[in-house]
Amino acid sequence: MSFHASVALQAAVYQALRADVALAELVGDAIFDAMPAAPPSGTHVALGPEDVADAGDMTGGGARHDFIVSVLSGAEDTGGFGPVKAAAGAVVEALEDGALSLSTGHLAGLWFVSARARRADGGSGRRVDMTFRARIDLGLKVA
Repeated sequence: MSFHASVALQAAVYQALRADVALAELVGDAIFDAMPAAPPSGTHVALGPEDVADAGDMTGGGARHDFIVSVLSGAEDTGGFGPVKAAAGAVVEALEDGALSLSTGHLAGLWFVSARARRADGGSGRRVDMTFRARIDLGLKVA
């Protein structure tokens, strides 16, 4: 098992989201790898936690990465769940349709796993957390 590709996957996901025109129409440049010190206003996207498990076999190393991408809105947004869910849909499209190029390893597949929509910020904000699964091949084993 290797955690080496985690940084490469995070960078590729971030770049894919930043480059997606449909998502930019919904959230502008409010896509964050690390949240700013002051909470952003409006609908925004944030990369979240990641779980990594071994997925290697006799032919080579590999890892399964389950990661979360969140779409959030603050208390000042009055659009309810609509804008947040629209942006969440754009995130799914950007990641499932995009061919991510990794600096470490090879992305064998990327799948949407689940989503959870709920109220946030004491009930006045909205949030959708989407879980994705990536399978990364890390190269052939040398005998």
